[in-house]
Amino acid sequence: MNSTKFLFCFFLCAFSAQISAQSNQTSVSAKDALQRLVEGNLRFVQGKSIRPNQSVERIKEVSKRQNPFATIVGCSDSRVPNEIVFDQGLGDLFILRTAGQVSTYASWGSIEFSVAVLGVNLIVVLGHTSCGAVGAACKADEVPGHIITLTNAIKPAAEKVKQMDGDFLDNAVKANVAFQVNSLRKLDPILSKYYNKGQLHIVGAVYDLETGKVNFLTEDYITSITK
Repeated sequence: MNSTKFLFCFFLCAFSAQISAQSNQTSVSAKDALQRLVEGNLRFVQGKSIRPNQSVERIKEVSKRQNPFATIVGCSDSRVPNEIVFDQGLGDLFILRTAGQVSTYASWGSIEFSVAVLGVNLIVVLGHTSCGAVGAACKADEVPGHIITLTNAIKPAAEKVKQMDGDFLDNAVKANVAFQVNSLRKLDPILSKYYNKGQLHIVGAVYDLETGKVNFLTEDYITSITK
């Protein structure tokens, strides 16, 4: 057996074992998962965080397996640490973070893994106010290196709201989240299948850097802005 076939078989066996290990776990419904996030963020905003699942016992518990109740697709910004702003702990959230929460192949595969293997029923695309990546996409200035891949991915959302009333950056941040939600809902072959069957919810939200509040986008907004 050559090395390529060996690696493929090794990966397949490991993947199958992970599915088997997760199959006996009970998934949290999207509704309950969203409620946990809303309640956790409220505690954070009110200065009443309880910092759950951060004990030594929890470390040992999740070392055996993980069972996150939600996937967060967020921005890399250091001011938006997802477990803290949602007041969650070890093993609670499956998190992907890139500047401007822009997704590409590695991100898509990771998100699919959280759904198909780990049994997550809720994906939250989490943007934030005053996002630097979105701000760069709103300008005509050239950006260095691979940063252009980020701004190019965000520009369609920025262009959509360019003539809209209100603050350009604020509008672009919201639109960018909505566009990303819409894109994930249509992503074949896994996310679109689960979403269209009603087995997966994909929602958008914006974190306010000044207040710590996470504001979820309405379905009407997402539908209207992505037409």
